[in-house]
Amino acid sequence: MLIVEELSKSFDGFRAVNKANLEVGQGEIIAVIGPNGAGKTTLFNLITGVVKPDGGRVIFKGEDITGALPHEVCRRGISRSFQVVNLFQKLTVFENIQVSILAREKRTWNLFASSSKLVRQETEEILKRAGLKGKEGVVAALLSHGDRKVLEIAMALGGNPHFLILDEPTAGMAQDEGERCIDLIRTLSREMGLTIVFCEHDMEMVFGIADRIMVMVRGTTVAQDCCDAIRCNRMVQEAYLGGSNHA
Repeated sequence: MLIVEELSKSFDGFRAVNKANLEVGQGEIIAVIGPNGAGKTTLFNLITGVVKPDGGRVIFKGEDITGALPHEVCRRGISRSFQVVNLFQKLTVFENIQVSILAREKRTWNLFASSSKLVRQETEEILKRAGLKGKEGVVAALLSHGDRKVLEIAMALGGNPHFLILDEPTAGMAQDEGERCIDLIRTLSREMGLTIVFCEHDMEMVFGIADRIMVMVRGTTVAQDCCDAIRCNRMVQEAYLGGSNHA
């Protein structure tokens, strides 16, 4: 479904991503791991058009989308959540999701417009799927950290994606919130058939949910394989996991 070939990006002479490669099959859950500064977020930014690559290609469902603008990437079926939560703080949970749906439909959000009523049913469905029923009237700024992260995922669903990219979805969450987020990711994969790529520092989560893992070190792909093979990969252990006892 997604092929990243030799993707590279430099900032002021620093090579953030260095000929990275990634392959993702339809319906897979793929984890991208690596130490801080490995280039994971920059890789996601390159795939989603936030920044343009210096070299390499991004192929999505057989089409070259290298360098496409973020809204073009979104309309092709790729949605994204960010490491730092990105919400409309003064809008309610319900309104945040409405905005994401209306953006997909190229409409302007207006509380009194008929377009807001047209997407009400879809908004309700996303609220239910994300486990946010009962909180639809809460202003986003007043949500707990965990609910804010879940709302951002719910907003990504408003784009009706086929492919979902999550940047550290459980970062900063309490254990129960993190478990809830993991359950949501599993549900989205199983019930909606979404293909999901995420980066995460919680290795218990990574090995518990991923079908395969891609490892980045200094901007380069050093391995991409099933979880068991990654556990046993000596290069990965030395570069990132810190030895077999940490795998």
